Amino acid sequence: MSAPLQIALAIGSVVVLLGLMALVRRLAGAWGLGAEVQRKLVHIGTGLFALTLPWLFPDQWPVYMLIAITLVVMLVLRVPAIAKAGLGAALHSVERRSYGDMLLAIAVGLCLFLAEGRLHLYVLPIAVLTLADAAAALAGSAFGKRLFRVEDGMKSIEGCAVFFAVTLAISILCLTLMTPLAGANIVVLSLMVAGFGTLVEAASWRGFDNLFLPLGLLIFLSVHGDDSLPGLLVLASVFAATLVLFRLFSPRLGLGVHASRVYVTTVFLLLAVTAFQNALFPILALAAHIWSQRENPCRGRFSELDIVAALVLISLFWLTLGNATGANAVSYYGVVAMGLTLGLAATPLERRSSLRQLAGVAILAGAMCLIRAGVVAANPPEANWNGAIWWVVWVTLLLASLPVMLWPRCFDQDRVARISGLAMAAPFLSYLFATEFLGLMA
Repeated sequence: MSAPLQIALAIGSVVVLLGLMALVRRLAGAWGLGAEVQRKLVHIGTGLFALTLPWLFPDQWPVYMLIAITLVVMLVLRVPAIAKAGLGAALHSVERRSYGDMLLAIAVGLCLFLAEGRLHLYVLPIAVLTLADAAAALAGSAFGKRLFRVEDGMKSIEGCAVFFAVTLAISILCLTLMTPLAGANIVVLSLMVAGFGTLVEAASWRGFDNLFLPLGLLIFLSVHGDDSLPGLLVLASVFAATLVLFRLFSPRLGLGVHASRVYVTTVFLLLAVTAFQNALFPILALAAHIWSQRENPCRGRFSELDIVAALVLISLFWLTLGNATGANAVSYYGVVAMGLTLGLAATPLERRSSLRQLAGVAILAGAMCLIRAGVVAANPPEANWNGAIWWVVWVTLLLASLPVMLWPRCFDQDRVARISGLAMAAPFLSYLFATEFLGLMA
């Protein structure tokens, strides 16, 4: 297929999406469809079309162009006049605030890129996001009786059960048809995919499941899809143990029920998809955030959950950048997590005297540098291709902690986002220079 034809097909696809939304709005007026049903119909239609993309486009670049155009359209549809009365009402009539429409488009692009031609790594996560998520929402709305609270609304046990069952069926079908895995491995993997996916969906807020769910499943399957059956059973046991431990200790840590579900999902995913040493600093960042929230709470509606969103987005950023350049980015990712940990840990110390705060931050920085030395020693050479990058570590720790100590009031709101930005600066610039401004892609 020629390039002009693929471009025309991408533009035509956006027109089809807008036509779908117009159709849903017309049906809503004729049949009295509720806002949630409208949103899910658009979600299903978009997801089903996304499943055809690997076959519809011979090349991937038109898909990325399609996604970019779609994101622009989604932004336009958020204009108040359009969002409440025009086409955008098919997505934005629900009362809760959600970024799900835009995150769905981003997730499709990332899954296509990270799958690297392995179809089951694209099809399975997108199919789960499209079908299981919609089935759970519609079943919960129609039949949900046993409800539990999340940060921005209520969900139901019935909806979660439907999500688990549909995800299990999708996983077994995809893995059976698209992989050479043994039957027992498929069953265990599918049970873990369904359990993990259900936990992510139940713990989501503001539509973040549209990003966290498919990317989490893709990364989990890419890392553990070829594990032996005993290895999968051990991993399942770790998952169960993590759930039990958080259930026991989360009240003592001052975490709400929803936050504890989100944290346990994050910890399990970190331990499941990377070596233990590389999961240490992200887990320490979670611990520092808990300490920070107990001693010096941040103002914000989702302040307990911001750290999870930040860690997931930072992880996906470095994973995607590393895949794009071919230069392993896990070492730089660890440095960012170090900076985030120290910046968050500096906030509870601000009530001490300046000298004691400085001493506390210095001790924590020294301890983390010792841990960092162990991480570097434990990692394989490909993770340390640019050396230990100690100067990046020291600059990052300074940038992430010094502003917190000097201007603490600036971090009373959006704390995690601001410290994350400070922690990202030096590693990102260093990585760009080390790879000759993405020259490794050539």
